[in-house]
Amino acid sequence: MDAYGGAGDAEADPEEETRGRDEDRTPSRRPGIGAQRAASPEHLPDPSPAGRTAHTLGSAPGLAGAAPVPAGSRPAPPPVAADPAADSAPAPHSAEPDLVPVASPGAVGPGIGALRVGNQVVAAVVMALVAAGVGVHLLMVFLHVAPANTVTKQHGQAVDDYIYPEFEQNWKLFAPNPLQQNIAVQARAEILAEDGTLDRTRWVDLSALDGEAIDGDPLPSHTRQNLLRRGWDFYVNSHDTAGVPNGVRGDLSERYVRRIVLARLVTELEGTRDGVIDRIQVRSRTTPVPPPPWSDEKVSRKPVDRELTWWSVTDSDVPLDGSLQLRRDGEGGAR
Repeated sequence: MDAYGGAGDAEADPEEETRGRDEDRTPSRRPGIGAQRAASPEHLPDPSPAGRTAHTLGSAPGLAGAAPVPAGSRPAPPPVAADPAADSAPAPHSAEPDLVPVASPGAVGPGIGALRVGNQVVAAVVMALVAAGVGVHLLMVFLHVAPANTVTKQHGQAVDDYIYPEFEQNWKLFAPNPLQQNIAVQARAEILAEDGTLDRTRWVDLSALDGEAIDGDPLPSHTRQNLLRRGWDFYVNSHDTAGVPNGVRGDLSERYVRRIVLARLVTELEGTRDGVIDRIQVRSRTTPVPPPPWSDEKVSRKPVDRELTWWSVTDSDVPLDGSLQLRRDGEGGAR
């Protein structure tokens, strides 16, 4: 039977079709909707037979009204338009768990805590030793530059032993009256010849040679700049004007300057004469710095010399792998 109760596609009798329509118009003989649903609980077949074309309102040929809907059937829901945004939306990305670094056994956090327990102990001990060393150094430097106090009076020697000579501090650049003098360290030697005669050289300006060595050099040698100058300052601060030591550091400073000067003279005098350096003498020549043109200050330009006594050279004054023997390369005297 088709959707209207007919038998397939067979042609229906006109009288039966008219009589069926008259019966449908009689209200007393039509069952209610509730009775129809109770009488026919099974699912109704699709009203549109297979192979037939369904037409919407006004779309069927020759029809301007709505398409007839069989009694007891539900209209098909309207088609849902496809959402273009849904088609273009990317497929949801499957969430993958992030890789979490696994800490080593015994680690409790970042930094030192990420190390093993044994390494944490070693790191903590090293940091404690470094902090203690820095604290001791700062304390010693502070006591060295601080005014005289109870601590420096009782432990001044221990402070000096720690500071000198590597960490010595001075305030000449920032003093109320900065250093306004040029101090040149000069030396000469007595050469003992093979025949027993002594040959005295002229004064060699060691400070001027240092200045020439670093002049125009973008990376000058720290030794050329400071070794001789600081050595002479060390001697002056530990001796009085007569050359008498004023402390236990006097003898140390004298031997220090003697070794520096001897090493320099051997280099400068080599090739000038034959013989052995027997004695050396050191002096300083102090020349005041002239005032600027706009200053009214009057300063004497006359140099002031301070000569030390002759020092006899011993084997302990010879530098490592050094020698006091001089060999002549040609004619000439000391430069």
